[in-house]
Amino acid sequence: MTNTEAFDAVQIISIKRDKGTLTPEQIDWTIDAYTRGVIAEEQMAALNMAILLNGMDRAEISRWTSAMIASGERMDFSSLTKPDGGRKATSDKHSTGGVGDKITLPLAPLVAVFGVAVPQLSGRGLGHTGGTLDKLEAIPGWRANLSNDEIMAQLQDVGAVICAAGSGLAPADKKLYALRDVTGTVEAIPLIASSIMSKKIAEGTGSLVLDVKVGSGAFMKDEASARELAETMVALGKDAGVHTVALMTDMSTPLGLTAGNAIEVEESVEVLAGGGPEDVVELTVRLAEEMLAGAGIHDADPAAALKDGRAMDVWNRMIEAQGGDPRAALPVAKESEVVYAPADGVLVELDALSVGVAAWRLGAGRARKEDQVQAGAGVRMHAKPGALVRAGEPLMTLRTDTPGKFERAKEALQDAVVIAPEGSRPAHQLIIDRIA
Repeated sequence: MTNTEAFDAVQIISIKRDKGTLTPEQIDWTIDAYTRGVIAEEQMAALNMAILLNGMDRAEISRWTSAMIASGERMDFSSLTKPDGGRKATSDKHSTGGVGDKITLPLAPLVAVFGVAVPQLSGRGLGHTGGTLDKLEAIPGWRANLSNDEIMAQLQDVGAVICAAGSGLAPADKKLYALRDVTGTVEAIPLIASSIMSKKIAEGTGSLVLDVKVGSGAFMKDEASARELAETMVALGKDAGVHTVALMTDMSTPLGLTAGNAIEVEESVEVLAGGGPEDVVELTVRLAEEMLAGAGIHDADPAAALKDGRAMDVWNRMIEAQGGDPRAALPVAKESEVVYAPADGVLVELDALSVGVAAWRLGAGRARKEDQVQAGAGVRMHAKPGALVRAGEPLMTLRTDTPGKFERAKEALQDAVVIAPEGSRPAHQLIIDRIA
């Protein structure tokens, strides 16, 4: 450390350790000094732990988020125009992640149908939660990495883009995220909220809808923590001048009937063709309504645009613009095994975490960022909670290219299913609350 530094790391750590409040200047210096390497990894790890244990107030979290945005570039979509020459509105969605959550795939082209630009900068999966980019890379030829110029051109021409975030957006977050991952501080709500929102605000969208998942397959297992996270992120969006709302949605059971990469793309295409599972359609339409409202459009009918093929047309153009062939056959795993219903009755529980772990163990996910995923691996579900099942009927089909993976995947599913007497009803409610 040199004498030119305005503060020192031990002083900053001590303030949060003693439940104090950091000033805006201290926060700006902390993020900048960590990005420059002046604050050592072990010092930032100690500060992260102090934040996890003692929290931050709204002003601190807001400034921390702004400092992370300031560590890199900000995208600007103000040059996007409508056919009449007016400025094109932008709207985006972020999900906190779950099992079978393929909503971004049909949602981005659906919102673009109504003339709103959707810059959906997405990520890859880690552990039991699937990544949007991993799913789309199952499409032959499709590429995730686009330059800023390519993103702008596609938003102007097609109206929607789903791609990887460039390294220039909130680089401090990338460094911080990796450290949180290995120091047991991932769960700190101020750090989760600022991590998500720094990237979304730097992305430059005019409005943002957050899908905050709650339940076994989600990052937030209980409703109180999910609500705190949702409220914190909505406040950060508002502080930054971005119209932000959040939906709290159930992730105790997987979304749709697939958890994997190629099979989730297949299911998304079914939704775009006017079919698909009811829960995926319901959430896609509801999020589309929120995104369109955020962009100032209140009279649209997204459900009709799914049924009449308009959203599918945008999907095909979006995939082709990124080098993919939307009509090409998707990869299919070489091996499959069936899991059968153990008894007669009503399926009342299908645990999202168990299904997610099974899909991960089959090869659909990764344990480390460097791991490769199998495009065709995953779990296809034949029944959802509420369905009447009979002993010996197929409940799930497991797919992988590596038959040695079946045993551990089946172990993950041992307690995944609860079957109750006929007449029973599952207690799940897909959309729990709206926070604005």
